[in-house]
Amino acid sequence: MTLVVRPAHNFDDVAVILGPKNPESSVCWCLSWRLSSKENRSLEGPARADKVRELCARDRAPGVLAYLDDEVVGWAGIAPRSELHPIQNSRKIPHLDDLPAWSLWCIRVRPGFRKQGVTQALIAGAVEYADAAGAPVVESYPVDNKGERVDQTSAFVGTRGMFEKAGFTKAADTSSVSSGIPRILMRRTLRNGSI
Repeated sequence: MTLVVRPAHNFDDVAVILGPKNPESSVCWCLSWRLSSKENRSLEGPARADKVRELCARDRAPGVLAYLDDEVVGWAGIAPRSELHPIQNSRKIPHLDDLPAWSLWCIRVRPGFRKQGVTQALIAGAVEYADAAGAPVVESYPVDNKGERVDQTSAFVGTRGMFEKAGFTKAADTSSVSSGIPRILMRRTLRNGSI
């Protein structure tokens, strides 16, 4: 079996991971961390899918997708922090410096494909994508779960251990929590980084 990660330009594959079974449902589509609260609330049902379709059509993909033998099995949302309104303007997640950091804020692996290395491949692929685009650093905001189990509904932010395995280090505490577990800011400096 071959596991590869590619930029998320294929809307149909993104829909397999993020889309609802009922197209009229207003699910996240990984837009909650990308749009302002006002714009996010204004998009309902199919309009959310249309926004993601628009993002997939841009030169810069909205994230990366993992494929196992050509079947899409996972997603990681990654983009310049400056494009992510709630993170860029967060009072809970600090800005460490003026570097144009990229944020890796969401990881999803389809049921049936977990515990097969997909998460680590997604993180590595997302970092490679940011590096190729000239990002100096990639940030993540995982839970600091101290090895304790994290429920699936809040696991999308990742865990400290996942990111440490991928070469990230803790850079700061945050005042953000996910399911009652503190989140931290982790960073990985890339080839273009000056720190």
